[in-house]
Amino acid sequence: MSSPVSSIPNLGPASETAFRAAGITTAEEIRALGPDEAYRRLLESGTRPHFIGYYVLVMGLQGRPWNDCKGAEKTALRQRFDAICAGFNGSEAKMRTDLDAALSFLGVVEATPSQR
Repeated sequence: MSSPVSSIPNLGPASETAFRAAGITTAEEIRALGPDEAYRRLLESGTRPHFIGYYVLVMGLQGRPWNDCKGAEKTALRQRFDAICAGFNGSEAKMRTDLDAALSFLGVVEATPSQR
């Protein structure tokens, strides 16, 4: 039997929605992927990078409260987060492309060749 994403401590309905958009629908999938790969997939699906969101996931997978991350551990997690996000402007680029496409559809801006 599979468990909902929200069965992981610290994660709720918004996390379920975000993970579903990334093609991840169960807590078991997140556990199998691990926090780094699961978070990378969120970024690929268009979620904007946010350090707190990342360490909330890490803490939840460890069964710890989200605000339990402090000191050297938080510094190490920040380094992992930065490595995941390095060169990953995919979410911002995707948002910009989606916005440009919507504005083009409405006739506000001229479509780029990739939008035609």
